[in-house]
Amino acid sequence: MSLADPIPASQLAPAKALPIATPAQMAKIHDTARSFEATLVSQMLGPMFDGLKTDGPFGGGSAEGTYRTFMMDAIGKQMSKAGGIGVAHSVEREMLKMQGLSEGPAA
Repeated sequence: MSLADPIPASQLAPAKALPIATPAQMAKIHDTARSFEATLVSQMLGPMFDGLKTDGPFGGGSAEGTYRTFMMDAIGKQMSKAGGIGVAHSVEREMLKMQGLSEGPAA
């Protein structure tokens, strides 16, 4: 039998169901995925603020430049909390796969 030959269905073993993640595991995975998404959004916002001057009558001076990263982190967390950009759910699924778990029928 070569690699190009199909394997008859009668010789295939049935797939074993993955264990279902506990609610505590799912909560931790969910929190981690949301945190990852918040960090990703924060990093994506960085170039938007590059080159903005902090001087002038309405500028915050050097303090604005110093605390800008905190503002971007807060925006990223809020965006993720409000539904995000769709990355967190994909990250959750991959984390479950890597741990050999499944979401179960309720997910």
